[in-house]
Amino acid sequence: MADPWLSVIGLGEDALSGLPGASLQALSRAEAVFGAPRHLALAAVGDRGRPWPVPFDLAPLLALRGRPTAALVSGDPFWHGAGGTIAEVLPPGEWVAYPAPGTFSLAAARMGWRIEDTLCLGLHAAPFQRLRPHLRQGLRAVLLLRDASAVRDLAIWLDGAGWGGSALTVMERLGGPHERLQSARAEGFALAEIAAPVAVALVAEGGDALPSVPGRDESLFLHDGQITKSPIRAMTLAALAPRCESMLWDLGAGSGSVSVEWALAGGRAAAVEIREDRAENIRANALHFGVEDRVSVTVADSGDALGRLPAPDAIFVGGGFSADLFARLPKSRLVVNAVTLETGALVERLHAAHGGTLLRIDIAKAEPLGRSRAWAPQRPLIQWIRPA
Repeated sequence: MADPWLSVIGLGEDALSGLPGASLQALSRAEAVFGAPRHLALAAVGDRGRPWPVPFDLAPLLALRGRPTAALVSGDPFWHGAGGTIAEVLPPGEWVAYPAPGTFSLAAARMGWRIEDTLCLGLHAAPFQRLRPHLRQGLRAVLLLRDASAVRDLAIWLDGAGWGGSALTVMERLGGPHERLQSARAEGFALAEIAAPVAVALVAEGGDALPSVPGRDESLFLHDGQITKSPIRAMTLAALAPRCESMLWDLGAGSGSVSVEWALAGGRAAAVEIREDRAENIRANALHFGVEDRVSVTVADSGDALGRLPAPDAIFVGGGFSADLFARLPKSRLVVNAVTLETGALVERLHAAHGGTLLRIDIAKAEPLGRSRAWAPQRPLIQWIRPA
């Protein structure tokens, strides 16, 4: 199209007074203006206003394709805004964006924080556990929250997770005439009458940060004993070689510890577990570690689930490995941990036929024996690593 018909306009709490000339011109040209009721009121568009449907749907906007139209969004359209959703369905030639300072920029400006050194998270539609992988002493974060009640809920969650000493700066209606900042600790949080839209600037204090590398202690996971032990898990993740956004099939996932640690390393995992009770543990562990959006769970026999899973970059089989299952696996990096003699014999034959690396892993742990100590060996494990 010769000229974009859609203008995506960032709008702040300062309403029209904060818009530059180009944004004002685009708004004045629009026959219809879409936005949240709050934005439509701030922009004073009158009868041209079209509230977004609830739940959010672009269909009414797309029905006006080709006619001068505007969409009002909060601040920067492409940082937790509708701009990204619009750009997914319309080519660049059909729209133009006019960003304004977003909440993250305004919050950093109020706090005097470098944005590049500040964690910026949208928790308005996500569980607070998303914070878990990032929490460390002195962490600075700006968090977008759903509403006033979510601020108190965040404080309660932080306190319950051991981070009650964290300092919270509650930021209401940033950038407008009714802007207000209030400070409190997560422990004993008592601020009331908080106005939306709201964000929180967090300085984390008091808790224990998660280790940064795989092999996290089994006590951090919910499990029934069916879990890849910490040192074996560290070696398994090293063999799987996770990469950002890469997809893992975790077949016979047990507690899902390998899936969780793969996701913590930046990948995505499809965990397959035949038992529903263990599948519930996987879901709980993924949520606990803040990666529930990166770990999917399928309750099925591994062989029955293969056709329903996204294409893998790597495959881990921790239980239920068989020659039939191997024959059905797509060509991909494969790591199999074999504990039983029968599975060990199978992977030895497959290694001879298909190559790769075969390891025997023997680990012993010092444990009390009377008034002394002795080595208590764990079951030896055969690990077969077949490159893609």
